[in-house]
Amino acid sequence: ATARAAERIRARRAAETLMRMGMARQGVAWLGSQAPMREIARQVEVLSQTDRTTVLLQGEQGVGKGYVARLLHDLSPRASAAFFQCRCAGLSPTALDSLLFGHEKGAFPEATARRQGLLELGDGGTLYLQDVADLPLELQPKLLRYLEGRIFRRMGGTRDLQADTRMIVATDRALPQEVEAERLREDLYFRISGVTLTLPPLRDRAAEDRDAMVLRVHEDLLRQVPGSAPSLSTDVRERLLAYPWPGNIRELRQVLDRALLLGRGQPMLQVEHLPGELRARPGPGDRRHTPMTLDEMEHLQIERALRYHAGNRTRASKELGISRATLINKIKLYGLTD
Repeated sequence: ATARAAERIRARRAAETLMRMGMARQGVAWLGSQAPMREIARQVEVLSQTDRTTVLLQGEQGVGKGYVARLLHDLSPRASAAFFQCRCAGLSPTALDSLLFGHEKGAFPEATARRQGLLELGDGGTLYLQDVADLPLELQPKLLRYLEGRIFRRMGGTRDLQADTRMIVATDRALPQEVEAERLREDLYFRISGVTLTLPPLRDRAAEDRDAMVLRVHEDLLRQVPGSAPSLSTDVRERLLAYPWPGNIRELRQVLDRALLLGRGQPMLQVEHLPGELRARPGPGDRRHTPMTLDEMEHLQIERALRYHAGNRTRASKELGISRATLINKIKLYGLTD
């Protein structure tokens, strides 16, 4: 009976893995149909099979780096193993050290028991490390040691451990400048930048790919927001296509999510359901135009997020997809108040 139960579990996991891989192959096609995104899709297919290679994903906030990281895992021989993600920004060096590498009992005052880190828990799987430029300098040699030999120590430990966890790292910064500013070790930069995928911002993608992205996000949200408008008016699609999307796909998703909530029960999403800055943009036969630079658009989006969250910087930074420290810098830059 135990053997039969174990076999059923193995069969179920194998079926789930095959289903994930099938969905991932469809997901690769969703990256885009035009030449630049087709090339990225081809590279994702290739890199998913070289499953011990560290991959650096570059691009602005919200361009889909996490989506690509998951594709790289789900298409790889590691698809049936764990996929973990960890954000470097916003954590203290001690907390991040413990989260990544684990700790021994007594390593710091709150360490009342031994804890395995994500590298150890992810053995055989994948770890997606976001905001790698925010990795504290004191932890960079530990990460470099792991990448070079798959060897690490828990915080407070005296014994070397091994794990076979693939690393995918991501950044929205220019890493050579981080090296020049001595915030990133040069040897670590060379180690993580050998294989790099750069995802273009949504505004720089072909119109066909941007329109297809609007339809894919809408289709995905239909399953999550019951009673949503099943179609988008031509006017809505044209406004969404014309908007520069400083927050990229993440911002598109947030805008459509709120619009679908406002238009719940309607047969078609209309311009009236969109946020003010999108309603003001020209549509068919509309002579109005509101010139706006990307900085002005970012200013407006941050102001809206702070107002919506009653000045709560933590919640606003999560919505905008940036770290709290970055948000505070933007608040100072644009002269915004709480």
